[in-house]
Amino acid sequence: MPSLSRRRFIAISAAAALAGPAAAAPKRYWSGTALGARASITLDHPDAAKIVTAVLQEIDRLEDVFSLYRPGSALSRLNRDGSLDVPPFELVECLGIADAVHDATNGAFDPTIQPLWATYAEAYAAGGTVTGPMLEEARSRVGWSLLRVAPSRIAFARSGMALTLNGIAQGYVADRVARMLEAQGLDRILIDTGEVRALGGMPSGAPWSVSLPDGRAFRFRDRALATSAPLGTSFDAAETIGHILDPRTGLPAPATARTVSVTAPTAALADALSTGLCLLADAEAKEAIGRLQDCRLV
Repeated sequence: MPSLSRRRFIAISAAAALAGPAAAAPKRYWSGTALGARASITLDHPDAAKIVTAVLQEIDRLEDVFSLYRPGSALSRLNRDGSLDVPPFELVECLGIADAVHDATNGAFDPTIQPLWATYAEAYAAGGTVTGPMLEEARSRVGWSLLRVAPSRIAFARSGMALTLNGIAQGYVADRVARMLEAQGLDRILIDTGEVRALGGMPSGAPWSVSLPDGRAFRFRDRALATSAPLGTSFDAAETIGHILDPRTGLPAPATARTVSVTAPTAALADALSTGLCLLADAEAKEAIGRLQDCRLV
């Protein structure tokens, strides 16, 4: 069954700046599945085996918060019941980041898009298309202003609403894992959950290097990088109806750019921004990203 991530591969690499005999500690390599994707973890630390286990437990715990496909996840229960009492801190925090990006993009980034997304997915899976009445009905259940978020309770103001955090949660998970590894004494970290989060540089001391979709190398440390593509996933067989939908119109993002890459202080912020900016014209995108501190279009 699908999971939080649509990525086919997740990679985590981290090392501690050790001195003396501990510096010769062997690397610990793990491979398997995390967030529904093939995954690998490479750690250079004396307690690497213990840390790998803790990382996997943390990823699984966070999927129990954000997954649309686990019936018992916090997000699934909110979508099913219309409200969620005493929500997990991580869900409240993630929605706070989403709110900042929603404001910066003038509403282009809106996690309440899930009913509209489901309408497209179901229509095309059945061999049809989305009609005007279908679009109008779905849009009546979309609207960030109809979401009520407080530490004690999250609720929808209208029946039939639902959230998807697939445009921000992968980045948020990368940030949480980075913080966890840093707390364990690892300070040269690169996490790729689809969105890339770096703390420090490579074990050699050089900046981390990540390939952009156009083949260029992006070198960075202590930052995050995210890339979204309007036609990265499509509803139709012809691959012309992309999965990034505009909550303001109900229509797919125009394929004016093949990809949009953003660098930001955190992966959650970069993830959400790269998604929202796919829906904005160049001038609007530059204005939006300028409203958030230390974020840049790559």
